Amino acid sequence: MTSNATTVEEYIASVPEERRPFIENIRKIIIENLPEGFEEGMSYGMIGYYVPHSIYPNGYHCNPKLPLPFITFASQKNSINFYHMALYMDKGLYDWFVAEYPTYSKQKLDMGKSCVRFKKLEEIPLELLGKLVKKVSVADWIAQYEKALKK
Repeated sequence: MTSNATTVEEYIASVPEERRPFIENIRKIIIENLPEGFEEGMSYGMIGYYVPHSIYPNGYHCNPKLPLPFITFASQKNSINFYHMALYMDKGLYDWFVAEYPTYSKQKLDMGKSCVRFKKLEEIPLELLGKLVKKVSVADWIAQYEKALKK
């Protein structure tokens, strides 16, 4: 489920009231740990963090008018989903996250290629998400992205 909200604040206001604190806490931990250069805004109907065109003018290869996406998260029907593109592209980062997850949560990891689904909202491992967000700088993300494009 994506949103037609045009701002992060509008998106948060549209989330069911019982989920808002969890969305706000994820946003807060991302903002506190996000490396310099990434920007926040709406991306694909979700709250997103991306490399702006001022830093990476080429934009996203699927639609160059869009900035290069990095992290998005959203309230879905049965979970809050957190998407981190570097988890998909960096096996070392993925392996680190999978290994660390049990230290921060008693819940079974529910994860796709870049998507982590949180069904028990009280169990979202915010500290781990903060550590994950810190691990990839803008320069590192652009380098990973461009390397993947060349393949």
